[in-house]
Amino acid sequence: MPAPRKFDAETRERAVRLYLDRLREHGESKLEARRRVGAMLDINPATLRNWVERAEVDSGVRPGVASEESAEVKALRKEVAELRRANEILKTASAFFAQAELDRRLK
Repeated sequence: MPAPRKFDAETRERAVRLYLDRLREHGESKLEARRRVGAMLDINPATLRNWVERAEVDSGVRPGVASEESAEVKALRKEVAELRRANEILKTASAFFAQAELDRRLK
């Protein structure tokens, strides 16, 4: 089970926005901007880096699979697995009733 989320979506968006503002306005390096914003908001710079990378992928700046697409793929895989299980149950039931029908005719 994944670790519980410590920060809400609003905090993440704010942190990413502050990071991008520091890069634009202060001309700091990416590492320094992450450290400063992380210190201001009490967020680990590595966590902030992950949030920034995810925001870049979602906005199309960085290549990768967007969060929405990833969630959709996950939901579809879950649905496919569920349908496969249902299909197996139906196949088993069909075979059972077919055998019962054959046994009834022979008597």
